[in-house]
Amino acid sequence: MQVVLGSSFLEVMAMRIETTDAIQPAVLRIQHMLQKIDRLCLPPVSRRDLESILVRQVATELDRLLPWQARHGQGAAAIALQIGRAAHLTDEDLHQLKLASLLHDIGILMLPPCLHTRREWHESDAYVTIQNHPRLGATLLEPFSFLREATVMIAHHHERWDGSGYPYGIRGPFIPLGARILAVADAFEAIQVPHVRDRSLRDRIALRILQVASGIQFDPCVVDILVELSGETDTVHAREASHP
Repeated sequence: MQVVLGSSFLEVMAMRIETTDAIQPAVLRIQHMLQKIDRLCLPPVSRRDLESILVRQVATELDRLLPWQARHGQGAAAIALQIGRAAHLTDEDLHQLKLASLLHDIGILMLPPCLHTRREWHESDAYVTIQNHPRLGATLLEPFSFLREATVMIAHHHERWDGSGYPYGIRGPFIPLGARILAVADAFEAIQVPHVRDRSLRDRIALRILQVASGIQFDPCVVDILVELSGETDTVHAREASHP
């Protein structure tokens, strides 16, 4: 089902998002951390290294605020980087992909506090509101120049190859490549297989699920790259590289 959302940022914020004392300090604290990073004046290589370290600190703060998805950003980042390297992305594009992966769920903090736990996401009346989190995350990060490309990836990481995704409903190659890679990495890391404790088996099942959705939800070329990577190693599980 395609949902076309027309609400502006202010309208979304007015939609039951009563910025309580519980969330506002958290958002301000993260903004303050990002402002410090944005002011760095270093050569490109040194800047990328330091940005990576500092953004991982921001990701750790997100894990504290959203414990149900702790370390998901780091896992998605490691998978996305494996795909990005195989796709021959430039060093700068890989860097932006890493930052986007670490921060891709930051928009959840801008949702009503009742939606900060995944169990609330299954309520039908919350579905449209939840679909705003990529756009809200991009709005939160847009002021920071060092996240310019990462912000675009975050805004579009829930778009679908067939155009039925959100928040904008764009399709196919019109979706930025980094966002298509992040979508696959995000899904692969997030898939849960009940009653399966063996990690390699879970990865194989998750990969098969992605193959079924290839060409519908996901860019088939990106899924093919992940399949090829899985053939080169026993697992593409991201925790092999806990510090991407």
